[in-house]
Amino acid sequence: MATKVYIVYYSMYGHVQKLAEEIQKGAASVEGVEAKLWQVPETLSEEVLGKLSAAPKGNVPTITPNELTEADGFVFGFPTRFGMMAAQFKAFFDSTGGLWKTQQLAGKPAGLFISTGSQGGGQETTALTAITQLTHHGMLFVPIGYTFGAGMFEMENVKGGSPYGAGTYAGHDGRQPTELELEQARHQGKYIATITKKLKGSA
Repeated sequence: MATKVYIVYYSMYGHVQKLAEEIQKGAASVEGVEAKLWQVPETLSEEVLGKLSAAPKGNVPTITPNELTEADGFVFGFPTRFGMMAAQFKAFFDSTGGLWKTQQLAGKPAGLFISTGSQGGGQETTALTAITQLTHHGMLFVPIGYTFGAGMFEMENVKGGSPYGAGTYAGHDGRQPTELELEQARHQGKYIATITKKLKGSA
């Protein structure tokens, strides 16, 4: 039976979605792993999203809390709002109370990836504050550490991400994830898929 890794995200302007797609590619490159993209429910109206010039949601299915139980591991991604996860993703976690009560996600590995508007916008604080959600569910936080190698030490060009997980800077000028940021995302997907597969095999 395939090891299932769910990449669950919220993306308003498409930056997080691009990272999610690369994470899926990385996870799917591991033999025996089935990697699936999901997005969390939107909490804003179409009118508000239009005023914010939000990107189209695309055809990625919207996940429900109970569908989380089908996965063996996760990578959760979201943009930052004041140094913490966006309210849409927090609302989704808030809806998982039933799973928390029965600890149905306990012992499952989970990673995080982030998009911020600036270099000091929360690449690390957003991950740090999100870990509380994983902790209450008993999930196992899987950071990438410095396994990305030389890419972690890039100093000549602006690069998002941290030892906590892949990341990008959205900026305010139409900036899109760079190839190095996308490469880090693929690495994270492969890394977490490999660990998830090992944990499932030893269970």
